Amino acid sequence: CRVPVTSVWTHPDKVREVDAYAIADMPNINKWREAMNQQQTKDLTVSNRLQTQLLYGEPVVIDEIDGTWAKIIAPWQPSHKDERGYPGWVPLAHLKETDSLSGRSYARVAADKAQLWTPDYHPLVSIPFNSLLPVEDADETRVQVHSPDGDAYIEAKHIELVPSPDQIPLGSGQSVVNTAERFLGLQYFWGGMSSFGYDCSGFSHHMLKANGLYISRDAGDQSTEGVEIDRLDKAAWQIGDLLFFAYQEGSGRLHHVGIYYGSGMMIHSPTSGKAIEIIRLEGTVYDKELCAVRRFTQEETT
Repeated sequence: CRVPVTSVWTHPDKVREVDAYAIADMPNINKWREAMNQQQTKDLTVSNRLQTQLLYGEPVVIDEIDGTWAKIIAPWQPSHKDERGYPGWVPLAHLKETDSLSGRSYARVAADKAQLWTPDYHPLVSIPFNSLLPVEDADETRVQVHSPDGDAYIEAKHIELVPSPDQIPLGSGQSVVNTAERFLGLQYFWGGMSSFGYDCSGFSHHMLKANGLYISRDAGDQSTEGVEIDRLDKAAWQIGDLLFFAYQEGSGRLHHVGIYYGSGMMIHSPTSGKAIEIIRLEGTVYDKELCAVRRFTQEETT
């Protein structure tokens, strides 16, 4: 992916006129959101237009090219939809072929967003939290990375050096919650997988990933992973556990996931028109709809 964030569509014919900012050669997520009214934003969900998003530097497998579009697989986003990764369509202009980058360490963006610079110190692009780029060289202040735009630099204070994309240092449940708190007030976005806006499962996926815990992209898949915890025994829940919710008071279709905050509370990205928040479960519709609790952390947290 050669742009900061690109949306992965169900099919090119799902794109509307109002989505022009999303499929421009250099997409602008903020302007796209501003262009949509509430009904158009909700329609992204209702009409099954978006699948997920890719971050800058994220690899894809191209299955098919149709005009200006590419049918891709996102191998860093596990899904039951394809054993190779998450499937969907993206504008071909948002992709760029690069050399094999195996055997290198990586820089993970630990800031909410981080500026990339050209070698002669001109601003290149601002990339979101959890973007991963191979490292060429590093010192105490700057890290040289290999980007889709060639060699670039990023300030060391904005990144975490990791051995590989699947070897991010392991964090506790409390670390997961601490990471999630940084995004309080960020508006929900259907299909969102970036610090420009998360949906509920994109939020849980990335907060755990930032702490070395690798789960599927969608809530339905996430709800079958990790360790099952008795949902009726609230005393057994630990900070950082994932809470899953289904319609018909927990017996219907699964529709939401949040992160257990402790003391009967949850941090989550709720729905279109709302922002990431911490709520107390008692007395809410979520209290009745809870259908599963899953644990991915190893360390017990009080």
